[in-house]
Amino acid sequence: MKTPAPREIEKFQTTILAHYRAHGRRELPWRKTKNPYRILVSEFMLQQTQVARVAEKFEPFIERFPDFESLARAPLRDVLLAWSGLGYNRRALHLRETARVVVSRYGGRLPRGFDDLRALPGIGEATAAEIMNFAFNEPRAFIETNVRAVYIHHFFPGKEKVADAEIIPLVERTLDAKNPRRWFYALMDYGVTLKKSHANPSRKSAHHAKQTRFEGSDRQARGRIVRSLAERGMSEAELAKATGLPVARIHTILPGLVRDKLVVRRGAKLGIA
Repeated sequence: MKTPAPREIEKFQTTILAHYRAHGRRELPWRKTKNPYRILVSEFMLQQTQVARVAEKFEPFIERFPDFESLARAPLRDVLLAWSGLGYNRRALHLRETARVVVSRYGGRLPRGFDDLRALPGIGEATAAEIMNFAFNEPRAFIETNVRAVYIHHFFPGKEKVADAEIIPLVERTLDAKNPRRWFYALMDYGVTLKKSHANPSRKSAHHAKQTRFEGSDRQARGRIVRSLAERGMSEAELAKATGLPVARIHTILPGLVRDKLVVRRGAKLGIA
């Protein structure tokens, strides 16, 4: 599409910010802080997990691990127990690994640069950019599901298979460089409203994929295994009883958990790495 005119950009920004003033989700606990550690924790939690679930788990996790140092020295078992209910347990492992790098390499202070953030375990380009905006109020364009929905709705009406490569120049062009923290919060909240009032615009994205069923999935089985082993080490037979999974299913799932460094075998027992 052609580059929008300055007047069109101004109208778009006015619409987004007016909605934020009226309906912004300022009550979310990670929006009440500028503490880089707490914002980092929230970004890990929000990867592929619904906001409502993260809102329940965020503050108890922060109470248990209030800073990089406490998280870095914590046993993985304790971190996984605090993480339980958020799913995708590799994120908890990566979060603790990131805390250890921040403590050992940066003296317990989260680096501000994009390349330094991107090099931390479990942090991709979008998450690094989000941390820059929300922790440091440093402008860096990124796309996530709600941001994508807003730009497709406003700038690509009637078009199908919209690529992120078409959207990112618009994100850069419309970015409020003076207050990127507020701007991206506003974009995300507007995207949430759009999805409630319209057919989800993200379905027109070239990158849209229907979420796979959770019930009965390997992801659900992995979560049950990790949650049980975080309570105590046990044999495969004990694990089958604790999880309700057949031993054959456990045999199928275990290699991936070992490869991800979440689970180890100690003699006849399995436990958290």
